[in-house]
Amino acid sequence: MKKKNPIRLLVVDDHPAFRMGLTALIESEVDMMVVAETGDGRNAIEVFRREKPDVVLMDLRLPNFSGVEAIIALRKEWPECRVIVVTTYDADEDIYRAIQSGAQSYLLKDMSKEEIVRTIRAVHAGERPLPTNVANRLADRLNREELSQRELEVLHLLVKGRSNKEIAAGLTISEDTVKSHLKSLFSKLDVQDRTEAAITAIRHGIVHLD
Repeated sequence: MKKKNPIRLLVVDDHPAFRMGLTALIESEVDMMVVAETGDGRNAIEVFRREKPDVVLMDLRLPNFSGVEAIIALRKEWPECRVIVVTTYDADEDIYRAIQSGAQSYLLKDMSKEEIVRTIRAVHAGERPLPTNVANRLADRLNREELSQRELEVLHLLVKGRSNKEIAAGLTISEDTVKSHLKSLFSKLDVQDRTEAAITAIRHGIVHLD
């Protein structure tokens, strides 16, 4: 039986089994239907252009485009586009980047069917709901100072175990400049040394090991 004026969804996730499960969950609701699905971030743009769904469910880790890159591209072309991130990543930096890129909500893959369905309806209605644990982590991130692009580059190399000399060579800057950046990012991250900075960067999702 054809559903009457359903919420039309695009599912973007590179894990076929999860995509299938999420699609089945949505299709079991009388007021929702999946109009398309894809496992590729770049392809999601083309699919959106063709199908014009009401709501997009977007994973963060995708081939070609990341979820954040895909959201930015979608919102640039269609500012009214409504996106809900559905991911396993619960670090505050991931949440912050997703919301900054234009996502209306952020769900974790282990959340209940009821919460997922409720969030889809809320976002379709123009709301920006966030689960309490996600909202709390976003608040923690907003209380932390922003790292500059160069500080982020230094931090990524630090996490990879590079020495100051290697970081300087990799970024074509002096070792003194590297030390200055390290001092600044230690202060912003509220850490005392390189090891603590690396642990903090990974824990908060500022740097991913994968």
